[in-house]
Amino acid sequence: MSQARPPVAIVTGASRGAGRGIAMALGAHGCTVYVTGRSARAGDHALPGTIAETAAAVTAAGGQGIAVRCDHADDAQAEALVAQVLAQQGRIDILVNNAAAVHDELTHPGNFWEKPLKLADMIDVGLRSSYVASWLVAPTMVAQDSGLIVFTSASGAAHYSMGPAYGAHKAGVDKLAFDMAVDFRAAGTQVAALSIWMGALATDRLKGIIAANPDKFGHLLDQTETPEFTGHVIWALFNDPGLAARSGQTLIGAEVARAFGITDAGGRVPPSYRDTHGVIPLEYYGNVVR
Repeated sequence: MSQARPPVAIVTGASRGAGRGIAMALGAHGCTVYVTGRSARAGDHALPGTIAETAAAVTAAGGQGIAVRCDHADDAQAEALVAQVLAQQGRIDILVNNAAAVHDELTHPGNFWEKPLKLADMIDVGLRSSYVASWLVAPTMVAQDSGLIVFTSASGAAHYSMGPAYGAHKAGVDKLAFDMAVDFRAAGTQVAALSIWMGALATDRLKGIIAANPDKFGHLLDQTETPEFTGHVIWALFNDPGLAARSGQTLIGAEVARAFGITDAGGRVPPSYRDTHGVIPLEYYGNVVR
C-alpha cells in the first residue's frame, strides 16, 4: 500500500505512552503523522508528555509531526480533526485508535464496585471514541479504496485484567476490527481494520506501577516492549501485500514482528501472550446477519 506521497497517519492519544511511540515509529518510516491528545502544555497531565513534544519527535525521526489538541470524548472535536487532515493532506492512510481514559485507580486492589465509577470512562474514551474516529475516516478510505484502521489492544480482551471496564474496552475494540472488516468487504473495498495486542509497554505509567508494587508487577520488566515497537509492526502490516486478507483479525504484535523480522530495542523480540500466558485472541464466527 505504498504511495509516491508520504502516507498520512492519525495517531490518537499520542501525548505519551503507546501513542507517542507509535507516532514516532511511523515518523521514522517517513509518514506525516497527526498527533492528537489533550495534553497541549506541560502540566496538563500528571505524567510528562505533550502532543507538541510528540510531533517534534516525529519530525526528528524523519517524518512530519503535526500536533492537534483533541478531546476524543467530544465528537465535534474528532470531526474537526478529520476535516483538518483532509483539508491539509487530501487523504488519510492510517488511523491508529489509541486514545483511552486511563485512571490510576484501574490498578488499585478491589472489585469494580469498590473503585470509582470514573473507570467506566474507558468505555467512552477508548471504545466509543474509537468507533467515532473510524466512522469519520471510513468514507475517505473507502473512496480511496485503501487505508488501514488499527485498534491498540491487549490480552485483557480474552481474560480478566484490571476489571470489567478495561476488559470491555479491549474486547470491544477487537470486535470493532472484526465487524468493520465485514462491512469493508461488503463494500468491495481494500480498506482494512485490525486490532493489535500490545505487550506490557515500558512507559512512564508502567514504570511507576512497577516501582509502586515491585512484588506484584516486577516480573513485567522482562516482558516489556518499547512504545515504538507496535508502530513498526503497523508499518509492516500497512505495506503487506496480504493486508486485505488479514482484515478483521486481532493479531499479537510480537508474533507479527517475528514473521516480518522486526526486532525491538537491543535486537530482541518481545514474548507473545501465547507463550507467557497461554492466551490467544478470540475466534469469531463467520455468520453475517444484516
